[in-house]
Amino acid sequence: MTRSMGMIGSKWKPIIVNAIQGRTVRFGQLDAIIPLITRKVLTEQLKELEEDGILRRQSFNETPPRVEYSLTAKGIELLPILNAVVNWNLKHEKAKEELVEVK
Repeated sequence: MTRSMGMIGSKWKPIIVNAIQGRTVRFGQLDAIIPLITRKVLTEQLKELEEDGILRRQSFNETPPRVEYSLTAKGIELLPILNAVVNWNLKHEKAKEELVEVK
């Protein structure tokens, strides 16, 4: 559990993985999709996700430089797990709302 949470346990990593899903995105796109994250933290989190084998980073020798990110097979396997967490939260939020309505 400790090792697994080390890979995805930060505030931003699951959000980044969810934002990428099954597509290829550039840094600026991620920065726009996730507006509350600073560029510094986004850079750090992307680097860690790449080091853990969840993301693939592809850089192009162009001017201006272009970098694209996509999920690896390992990252794609993570999506159903993250979706299960979201569904778990929705289920319990709904139950919480129903309890408030009864009172």
